[in-house]
Amino acid sequence: MTHLAEVSVPALPPSEGVRARLLKGALDCFLTDDYHRVTTRLIAERAGANVSMIRYYFGSKEGLYEEMIRETLSPLLDVLDSALLHTPAGFGEYLQLYYDTMNARPEFPRLILKVLALNQGPGRRFIQQLLERGRTRGARRVEQMKRTGDVAPELDADILRMAFVSLAMTPILLKDIFEEQMERPMDEAFLAALAAFNGRLFAAGLGRDT
Repeated sequence: MTHLAEVSVPALPPSEGVRARLLKGALDCFLTDDYHRVTTRLIAERAGANVSMIRYYFGSKEGLYEEMIRETLSPLLDVLDSALLHTPAGFGEYLQLYYDTMNARPEFPRLILKVLALNQGPGRRFIQQLLERGRTRGARRVEQMKRTGDVAPELDADILRMAFVSLAMTPILLKDIFEEQMERPMDEAFLAALAAFNGRLFAAGLGRDT
């Protein structure tokens, strides 16, 4: 694995706010190397900021790590409470949002899986809390669609969640392998077509015509 100490990376533009630069710098660093190898000094250098600003804004390296994850995942979770998923047809649009978000940082889903695979470690409990938040909101959304008759009343919300996560995460996690096998890039047009198809596939499984 490449160590950050061996890599010379340019600082982020100073025109951005210090907090935003620290979050971007942390994401770059944590995606490049293991948590314990990343120092607050390296993050600060990447962000073009004083290391004391990490303590000021986030309290500690772990606090910065958690906020980095929160800012990446929260927009996806917040959509679960929006009008986008009022009907099954919105799942294709949600998948498009997920693909676009993760395609910009394809290493991020791998980071989440690596953190969750550890029995202990910084961020694990926090990520579990975010995923539970998503599970609760998703289950509430399914119950609302059951009441409005948009989905079959016998549908199991946990099964739907696992199916949806599979459709969302697999293309991004295995993107390099798929592109090599297909001998074509999974570019924006490809991901848009995949999101539309998977959205229709998922909506069909809900048990009601869209």
